[in-house]
Amino acid sequence: MARHKTAYVCQNCGAAASKWAGQCPDCGAWNTLVESIVAATPTRAAGRSAAAVGGSAVRRLHEVDAESAPRLASGLSEMDRVLGGGLVRGAVILIGGDPGIGKSTLLLQMLAAVEGRVDTLYVTGEESLSQVALRAKRLGLPRVDLPALAETSIETVLAAVSATRPGLVVIDSIQTLYTESLDSAPGSVSQLRECAAQLVQHAKRTGTTVILVGHVTKEGAIAGPRVLEHMVDTVLYFEHDPGSRFRLIRAVKNRFGAVNELGVFAMTDAGLKEVSNPSALFLSRHEQPVPGSVITVTRQGTRPMLVEVQALVDRSMIGNPRRVALGLEGNRLNMLLAVLHRHGGVALGDQDVFANVVGGMRITEPAADLPLLMAALSSFRGRPVPTDLVVFGEVGLAGEIRPVQGGEDRLSEAAKQGFKRALVPEANKPRRGTKLDIEVIAVNRLDQALAEIQ
Repeated sequence: MARHKTAYVCQNCGAAASKWAGQCPDCGAWNTLVESIVAATPTRAAGRSAAAVGGSAVRRLHEVDAESAPRLASGLSEMDRVLGGGLVRGAVILIGGDPGIGKSTLLLQMLAAVEGRVDTLYVTGEESLSQVALRAKRLGLPRVDLPALAETSIETVLAAVSATRPGLVVIDSIQTLYTESLDSAPGSVSQLRECAAQLVQHAKRTGTTVILVGHVTKEGAIAGPRVLEHMVDTVLYFEHDPGSRFRLIRAVKNRFGAVNELGVFAMTDAGLKEVSNPSALFLSRHEQPVPGSVITVTRQGTRPMLVEVQALVDRSMIGNPRRVALGLEGNRLNMLLAVLHRHGGVALGDQDVFANVVGGMRITEPAADLPLLMAALSSFRGRPVPTDLVVFGEVGLAGEIRPVQGGEDRLSEAAKQGFKRALVPEANKPRRGTKLDIEVIAVNRLDQALAEIQ
């Protein structure tokens, strides 16, 4: 009996090693090398390469039809926003999220919305068809006769897809699929890579839109090799704040639209419902002004969104004061406090500073610099910032207030939400002739901004 060849494969990057080691020599990850059976298929690989070479031809770019790809509305406007306008023929989409966050629920609702306009197929490898039918019935979907298949063999799945020729296929999940050409277990690096490659090849050849559901690790990243995210066209992450019914879908990669685009849903008994005004979710709307609370306008992709930045400054009881930032970058908080001391004359070296973004929102852009300092100063002095004031702007190390992208869009969103005044960088002041129902206070330096709230 022929012996199988084994290798130790990194579950993070997919690199192979001849012997086990505690650290992967390629990516540096620890305890990720797992013994796997390697099955060589030279004939199949050679045939594929020959076919690819024979079917390709060098062409000049001006000879290629570069018209925009037609979009298929998913039936969920928030999902279409994240995707860049809708589903694209031949696109492969990877969506990941924590267990039970609502990935299967969302995709079932999408299939029910597009059924009738395009043929669909729901492939489940984790649940039985009876479980899928019960979920569809519980959600009260308008169509419960969706085509479904319970299968984990990629060869069987592709045969069914070729026979039915659907325009939209959902694979739930990619970690459960396996190919008979490899002896390794489903979910291993080699199985994930090969099954994903066959699905991507089928999607590009036939124009079928494929949505892959992916598991996530403890750190929140999609399980499997990083090459899986490079193979697909779009990568979406499902996020939520524990204990909250709201769900956020964020695009971290999109070949057909903007990245960091955000879609907001609310989990209800009837499934996921779209949130038409997400700015209202992240505002506390205090009955009276409170110290340490400042409203800012952040941009998530192309969407301006109002969020509340809170800060709590208290005298430290230990020699090394604490600096805690939730939803914000901790190192940037330390830097901004140093700028506040040097250019604002406010020393917080003996104070604990806690910063938070309401609603579990995560802000990575520098537009939150000025509101963060305003919130910290407001809490330190015990003086609330006016509730009708919105603040945004980047703070430089020299104490200057730098402009941010999309200033007029942010001001328009603030005016739409009922705010009367805005403290913004001088370069973000609206151009002459621009009519905005909001008073704009433009500043160049940090000391000027601090004087406006004293």
